[in-house]
Amino acid sequence: MDSLVVVFIAAQAIAIALIGAVALSRGRALDGIAAVLRDRAAGGGGRGGPGGPDEDPDLRAAADEQLIDSVRRLRRRADAAEFALGQRLRDMAYLADLIGVGILRLTDDLRVEVANTAAHVYLGRRAGEMPGRTAMEALGDHRLEQLALEAAERGTASGEVTLRENGPTLLVRARRSPILGIWLVLEDVAELRRLQRIRAEFIDNLSHELRTPITTVGLLAETLGRDAAAAGEAVPARMRERISKLEVETGAIAQMVGELLDLARIESGGAALHLDDVDLGRVAAESVERLRPFAERQGIRLATEVAPGLPFVRGEAARLGQVFMNLIHNAVQFSRPDSEVTVRVRTDGEEVRASVADSGAGIAAGDLPRIFERFFKADRARTSGGGTGLGLAIARHIVEGHGGTITVASVEGEGATFTIHLPIPVDARLVEA
Repeated sequence: MDSLVVVFIAAQAIAIALIGAVALSRGRALDGIAAVLRDRAAGGGGRGGPGGPDEDPDLRAAADEQLIDSVRRLRRRADAAEFALGQRLRDMAYLADLIGVGILRLTDDLRVEVANTAAHVYLGRRAGEMPGRTAMEALGDHRLEQLALEAAERGTASGEVTLRENGPTLLVRARRSPILGIWLVLEDVAELRRLQRIRAEFIDNLSHELRTPITTVGLLAETLGRDAAAAGEAVPARMRERISKLEVETGAIAQMVGELLDLARIESGGAALHLDDVDLGRVAAESVERLRPFAERQGIRLATEVAPGLPFVRGEAARLGQVFMNLIHNAVQFSRPDSEVTVRVRTDGEEVRASVADSGAGIAAGDLPRIFERFFKADRARTSGGGTGLGLAIARHIVEGHGGTITVASVEGEGATFTIHLPIPVDARLVEA
């Protein structure tokens, strides 16, 4: 929304400049005509030319009348242009007050030219106090002035500034105007940051309050299952079946809660990455071995192809392993029995690519754009009844947190391939070269 505001204001500025230019050019034309008339009134002009002594009086009168008519037409157009300019200025001022964010326009020498009501409120100024002042006088904070200077030099700048003790926290976006000057857009995000802190605290509390009883129930269900198995025929078959179902459902609830809390922590910025040099091929191979028993129970073969001499990537091995585990588990879950899931890791230009490919049900073309959304389940997941719809969203967040991307390619009925793209650090590229 904020970028649209800046673009719209820039468009308004361009329109105003064009109207002003038209009015200025017509004003100059009027000045030129007025000079000609003054010259004629003074008897100027050369022989045989307009205003000369040999000119016919009737022709001169007709020419004068034509000039006067032209002046009237130009004056009407100039008045219309000035009126349109005034309307544009009033309309822009109304818009600036209507959108609910602070807007300032600075000249190239960093003096405030325009400031709306919200900007005055955010910066603690009286209405109309800022125009005409320097940026430092008006903004009252060197960090805001520095953002304006950066925008003047680089074209754009942004930052978050907390003004005064217990003052507003402003998200500041600065853009150089395509014509003249610099636009500043100020948005108060203090309430948003407060809510984010509350959310983080809630997640931490919920993590403890939910996981502890769910773990306890899971352990009790597991113990009950072992006792039922040990009792043998003394426990009816239907009861043993229900105990087994209880274990499965408890595990599903524990997984869902874990993924919900994990995703919430990632999205709130609470899951900071501890970066190190990571051998992605080794992480992929270890993930395959961890899931091999699960794949064998499903009748699926797992294959690993890791290119030799892979450069390290910067990342957190545990988090990247979580991505592989999720992708491989999904591939096994949605593969046909007696098929193969292949994990490949190789370099491609300035990145390391890791892919997980299966030959299962695939993903419908209409589902592909939404496959990494939270809680979204493609048709193949619905028919298989598995997953929470959070695993791929978590994988996307983790990969993007490492500066990479994750993509999917699939043909329905022919399987799917998920590919992780991670950049090779610059120092690793230099060593390789």
